[in-house]
Amino acid sequence: MKAHARKHAEATEPHPEAARKQAAQGKLLARERITAILDPDSFHEYDLFVEHKCSDFGMEKKQLPGDGVITGTGTILGHPVAIYAQDFTVAGGSLGLAHARKITKIMDHAIKLGIPLIGINDSGGARIQEGVNSLAGYGEIFYRNTLASGVIPQISIILGPCAGGAVYSPALTDFVFVVDKISKMFITGPEVIKTVLGEEISMEDLGGARVQAELSGNAHFYAQSEAECFEQVKRLVTYIPWNNRKRADAFAAQPPEAEALERIIPSESNRPYDVRDVLRSVCDGADFMEVQALWAANIVVGFARMNGRTVGMVANQPMVLAGVLDVDSSDKAARFIRFCDAFNIPLVTFVDLPGYLPGVDQEHAGVIRHGAKLLYAYSEATVPKITVILRKAYGGGYIAMCSRHLGADFVFAWPCAEIAVMGPEGAANIIFKGEIAAAADPEAFRKEKVKEYTDKFASPYVAAANGHVDAVIAPHQTRDFLLHALEISEHKTEERPARKHGVPPF
Repeated sequence: MKAHARKHAEATEPHPEAARKQAAQGKLLARERITAILDPDSFHEYDLFVEHKCSDFGMEKKQLPGDGVITGTGTILGHPVAIYAQDFTVAGGSLGLAHARKITKIMDHAIKLGIPLIGINDSGGARIQEGVNSLAGYGEIFYRNTLASGVIPQISIILGPCAGGAVYSPALTDFVFVVDKISKMFITGPEVIKTVLGEEISMEDLGGARVQAELSGNAHFYAQSEAECFEQVKRLVTYIPWNNRKRADAFAAQPPEAEALERIIPSESNRPYDVRDVLRSVCDGADFMEVQALWAANIVVGFARMNGRTVGMVANQPMVLAGVLDVDSSDKAARFIRFCDAFNIPLVTFVDLPGYLPGVDQEHAGVIRHGAKLLYAYSEATVPKITVILRKAYGGGYIAMCSRHLGADFVFAWPCAEIAVMGPEGAANIIFKGEIAAAADPEAFRKEKVKEYTDKFASPYVAAANGHVDAVIAPHQTRDFLLHALEISEHKTEERPARKHGVPPF
């Protein structure tokens, strides 16, 4: 027993100096991170005594306890999860073959057992001394990330450097969490950039947490501290199911306890408002968990509960770029929609947009290809899809935001909604250009034609008369109609043509 205790201590105790450096950076140790995320006393560690006895170039005399990674299982709020945490105090958390095999083993467990996988990344990257073996290890991890995609939820937490090939595993997972001044993600570091391009940039400015959450969209959740990050992870887990064969846990239904919808949205179609107030006004307890809040803010996506059940919400944000669709917002929404569809989470879409963002920059950035991702994601999804048109839905934007034509099960519109190829003002100016110019009072004539176009073509009652809208509802009826639609579509089934897989416009 004494020998076992000694062996256990050698395998679990970090070097004091390395531990001190972690603490000085505001970082917890690997085991501390695991216990902070999991329920008390629920962690069971595996492969504790795996040890790579190095005989590689430059490391002949070194031994690496656990090969720099801790793996095991535990629970979060009573639900089982698989977890691993890279240990930066052991060779900088660098990935060698034994290190990778520990990770792939726990990944295999998670897939077989149908439980979420949480990976805590804090690594200097591939272990150079192991050569191609370290690259092989990364490849094995990427392969399993892909096998697990859409089968179990995969969560990546970046709590240190994540460079080179190491960034691709988080990119293949469902949700990436970052912490300010701690998380770093990049393909090539500042020194390589300086050598190759002659550009100087700090690690923080190149791939810090704020950059990843706000500029690149690589991160889904941003926190100021590790403790806040772990609370975000715990909250997220309550919204999602264990695997693709289950549904997320049901909670007790709660009233929204939020401002009445009639007072949130201005009657003028060009005045902005915060669409998140609308979401909170219809979801249980006014509780909405936004995903990728800092990136592509012209669209809002996230999780809420309605009548105790998880739903995925997608909404145009009139406060940012009038809620238009563009390259980034299309990518953001499409990815979220595909996650919800893979894990049996119904989709509720709120529409208020003038269309796609015009401009040379957008066209050259591939807005056609990126915009098509949103069309593909909604069309592909077979979960219940419910759409509410709040104010305006013009042109391709109307189609893309889960219209009837992309398979929406229910489409509702408010009486003030405008549904048309383009806005009444622009349409009247084009259609009646000659008549307006020749009129005795051009401005009065133009206003008359704008109203005429609105009544004949843009009214929600016209769309309803053609069967494109199921019901024109008053704002205060929105939650009731959504709850009913979700209830009767709970056991929805939809057959699709047999195929290996589709080819989305990546």
